[in-house]
Amino acid sequence: MADYDWTDHHRQQVLQGRQILERTSASLARSNQIAIETEHTGHEVISELEVQRESLLRSQRRLENANENLSKSGVILRAMQRNVLYNKLILVMIILMEIVILSGMIYLKFIH
Repeated sequence: MADYDWTDHHRQQVLQGRQILERTSASLARSNQIAIETEHTGHEVISELEVQRESLLRSQRRLENANENLSKSGVILRAMQRNVLYNKLILVMIILMEIVILSGMIYLKFIH
């Protein structure tokens, strides 16, 4: 064991340590790059989600306006339907009155 070279052994350990350190540094650099790319992708996704949120809010406001307009239209249609019914009743009453008047005139003409 006397001819064992401690300097060579020490040099080998230092080289191995350096290689491990270089691999670890490269791995850290790759991890850092991936983290940066992931962060960039996250920012893009957040921006896109903000745009979509605004679009959805605009759509919601339009739907609320349409719903309000439909409610107003429903009220107007019910009022129109009621008016049509009243007009029909008035026409029926006018026709009945005309029949009564004509009957009265015929009665007066032929009986007197």
